[in-house]
Amino acid sequence: MMRLRRFDFQRLERSKARLGEVVLDPGQWIPLMEDICSAAATSGAGLLQSDVRTSDVPVTPSTKEAFQGYFAANLHVEDVRAVRGVPLLLSGRKVLRDQDIFSSERDMLKTPLYRHLGQLGFQWWSAISFWAGPAMWALALQRKRGEGAFEDDDLKAFALLSDALTEAATLSHAVGRQVLLGALSAFDSINEPALSMTGMGRVLEINAAAAEIFDADFRVHNNRLYMRDGKATRALDARLTNSDRELRLRAGSRIGNIIVARRETKRPIVIKLLPVPGAARSPFLGARFILMLTDMEVVRKSEIELLSAIFALTAAEAKVARLIAAGWSPEMIADDLALSRETVRNQIKAVFSKTATHRQNELAALIGHMRNL
Repeated sequence: MMRLRRFDFQRLERSKARLGEVVLDPGQWIPLMEDICSAAATSGAGLLQSDVRTSDVPVTPSTKEAFQGYFAANLHVEDVRAVRGVPLLLSGRKVLRDQDIFSSERDMLKTPLYRHLGQLGFQWWSAISFWAGPAMWALALQRKRGEGAFEDDDLKAFALLSDALTEAATLSHAVGRQVLLGALSAFDSINEPALSMTGMGRVLEINAAAAEIFDADFRVHNNRLYMRDGKATRALDARLTNSDRELRLRAGSRIGNIIVARRETKRPIVIKLLPVPGAARSPFLGARFILMLTDMEVVRKSEIELLSAIFALTAAEAKVARLIAAGWSPEMIADDLALSRETVRNQIKAVFSKTATHRQNELAALIGHMRNL
């Protein structure tokens, strides 16, 4: 079948020159992959690790549905392309295509993976291998049926990208880790316990202040956060699952990105989820969240101070929050605090936004919850 578009080798070379951009701004991976796909007459692409394949990786919009189905159907567990292709890449090959791992097109199309792809119009595949520290990754390129199989000249051009991808990925991992460690050290400097976590729930780093509050009910074990409180564990899993890796809080959630982990003989630990800084979001590091921990056993704050600390409210906003939760109207609050009604309305908007609540009864439930800590 004739290819519908021509491979643009010069444009591919220009794309390679953009790899430096993704080191400081991991959000540029998707635009970069789209540029590579356009140059390579290819419909879409995604990044995949050779041994541990997770769904929180950059993929182009054109292949998003294909990747979602790939993980939903557990096709990543025994990916035929990884099973047959990774040994070839580890032996020194930099680029692979379908013809390298299948004896025939018929053999290829009868596998579950290719049946899944075929339902979405995709057929032909090529992978450019590269390294990020000790882990081997691949830029997986996917063509639709009419775009034709990858040819020898295509693979020669892709091979020139391999070393550049390794350099960018290794640097991205190193820079991301330094930014992440810097963020946790900043929390340490003000004695705020904190740890970093991937979108799949694996703990990456903890600061010294966090290590000091761990006990039998709340600790890190085998790179996972263990909490005796099953409700808190389920709440954290829900945040990770439903956040779309960007802390998009669930509609109607009464406690937003706050989780209370109760302990058997001590007061609870309050967990606040924060996004990691930009450069730390390297796909090769996997960091997606910083969990700021407040040990209520050692913290003795007034309600105003506690609301301010946990939800980043100003003192004035915290006062307004308490009154709104108590059933006061904006007019009553304005009169009591000697403020204009416009000022109070703006403060109420800020309170709802920062606490991820939408109505008075939700805010009241939240503050009532905090009073029980």
